[in-house]
Amino acid sequence: MTKVMYKAEVFAEGDCFVGYCRELDVSSFGDTSEDAKASLQEAVELFLEGCEHLGTLDDVLAESGFDRCGDTWKLRERITEDRIAVLE
Repeated sequence: MTKVMYKAEVFAEGDCFVGYCRELDVSSFGDTSEDAKASLQEAVELFLEGCEHLGTLDDVLAESGFDRCGDTWKLRERITEDRIAVLE
């Protein structure tokens, strides 16, 4: 069984909470932040199962910034992560 360690972001949007995995571009929502995280977990699992069914799981994860360590895929370590504003 393959294990994927991903980063989950949760933010408020209107009256609900959104769970988002930026690297896989998968999102879901819930009434609470915990609901959004649980819903995101299910959405990510379904996405990965679909990729596995299509035979593209390894390629999708590698192209999305994950490295394989045995049976576990982990996000590549970021050297920097900055917030940058552009004014026009």
